[in-house]
Amino acid sequence: MSAQASRSPGPAEGRSPGDRLYKRDFWATENARFTTPHFRMRKVARIAGRIARGQERCDLLDVGCGPTGTLATLLPRNVRYHGIDIAIQQPAVNLVEADILASPITFHDQKFDVIVAQGVFEYLGQFQSQKLAEIADLLKDDGKFIVTYQNFDHRKKEIYWPFSNVQPPAEFRADLSRHFRVERVFAGSHNWNNGFPNRKFLQAAQAHLNVSIPVVTPLLAVDYIHLCSPRPPAPVP
Repeated sequence: MSAQASRSPGPAEGRSPGDRLYKRDFWATENARFTTPHFRMRKVARIAGRIARGQERCDLLDVGCGPTGTLATLLPRNVRYHGIDIAIQQPAVNLVEADILASPITFHDQKFDVIVAQGVFEYLGQFQSQKLAEIADLLKDDGKFIVTYQNFDHRKKEIYWPFSNVQPPAEFRADLSRHFRVERVFAGSHNWNNGFPNRKFLQAAQAHLNVSIPVVTPLLAVDYIHLCSPRPPAPVP
């Protein structure tokens, strides 16, 4: 995964396409924070597992998989895991190291039943729509796309300094809808202080909560999980 630099921590300022790109040297260190499964990853894994249930084989692509493809450790055995990232620590046949901003997202011309992108689009700046289109091209006709995006409308938002793609969730969703049919949108988690829940009872309460709560979710959702499918082809005139 690659990213663009934002200027400094602070309130949302919108996309910043003029900023320089972060390359592998940045992500080789930054990605080390994601070698251990965290709350959102576990929740995304459960959703992917439900999609794969009953299938003999389910091919999954993890875009921005981190240095070791940690998500693979949480998935059922019938899921064939593939990952792509800018800084792979342990090379493997099912992992591709690539800068997705310097080249199209692809995995040996393969199509996938499920594609996951968690914590990725906050870093993609003006490349957002282009990368959504590339992911759409990799999805099978009956496939599913699971993508997360920060709630930058949170009552107590804190903008992580490397983010380069800061926008209201509705704007991200509108662009997502141009490339996919958005089936469901719900909070990855709720937290008063804009962070993932760290107490066990709060994690347990929210782990399987896949709904949006009027008034509460827009204010307290840490991020949103979007479950999408391919858009139907345009009718022939």
